[in-house]
Amino acid sequence: MPAPADPLLRRRQFLQLGLGASALLALPGCRTDGAQELLGAAGEQPASWLRDLPRGWRSRSLPDPAAVLARLQPGAPGPVPALVGLGDGWASTQPPTHWRPLEAAPLLERLAAWAAPVSRLFAAPGQPAFAFPWAYSPWVLALRSRGVLAARGAEGWSLLLDPSLRGRLVLPSSPRVCIELMGRDFERIQALRRQALAHDDRHGLNLLLSGKAQAAVLPLRRLLPLLRRDQRLAVVLPEGGAPLSWQLLLRPAGSAAPAPLDWMAAALEAPLLPALLQGGWVPPLPRAVLEPLVRRFPQPIAGLLLPPEAWLDRSWSLPPLNTAERLALQTVWDAAAPDRPA
Repeated sequence: MPAPADPLLRRRQFLQLGLGASALLALPGCRTDGAQELLGAAGEQPASWLRDLPRGWRSRSLPDPAAVLARLQPGAPGPVPALVGLGDGWASTQPPTHWRPLEAAPLLERLAAWAAPVSRLFAAPGQPAFAFPWAYSPWVLALRSRGVLAARGAEGWSLLLDPSLRGRLVLPSSPRVCIELMGRDFERIQALRRQALAHDDRHGLNLLLSGKAQAAVLPLRRLLPLLRRDQRLAVVLPEGGAPLSWQLLLRPAGSAAPAPLDWMAAALEAPLLPALLQGGWVPPLPRAVLEPLVRRFPQPIAGLLLPPEAWLDRSWSLPPLNTAERLALQTVWDAAAPDRPA
């Protein structure tokens, strides 16, 4: 799909990213399971991991997360998938009743403590875990052939407002992420919207590599495999931290199949874990587990795979918004549109 020519986001896109209505789809009905199927969006799960699914399981990819959620609607063809792979922003558009408890306490206890709220889909402590947050990635600023600008990395997200990036910057499709990058400051949000070539993180890397864009805000995972072979690219980790995106595995409410826990646990240990890190997939494991593996990578790749603990402490996840919060952010985003009449 080509990148959209108009950088403004339609309200439908806003809705898909969790800033519109409280849920996209109705609760799946009582369809029964057939084959044990893992359903996810194309490119969002490592092929090496999928190849090792247990006997009797199969994986299937759909074009995007919206198609994955549509597959769970009542009346959708075929059985309910046994397991679904989604990003946290998409999964949290659904109320918790759309998911079965994961029932995998020993697996989740292997993760760092700061992954626990994500496993509960940000519900209060004591609520059941619905998700296996098997990988995380911060949003970062990627620059192409802009060494002088990269050297000013200490300026953090303010670099997005540099006049030289006007019309050469790809921003996230999510208005919420854009608003967070500017600290929810209206004037900065307004200035940021004037900078955009496109709001299209899904195709932003292609725009950057082709030279149509000189900068893009992207999940770090997509950049890590390229940094060693494309010297034109530089990554800025803003000093003040960054929003985090998460990759989750969840059990749909209409599924009765147990989760393949041994297969899921394989992502947290050798021999698969080093291969996942090589591809930019970083599980939220304790630092003591990751540090020996990350040291095998050259700098600065190692520093990106496992940023300083203080930097991660300044970074943040994006819990679901209530209706009032969604409406407030929608109002801010609409008001900041660059073509808004005076």
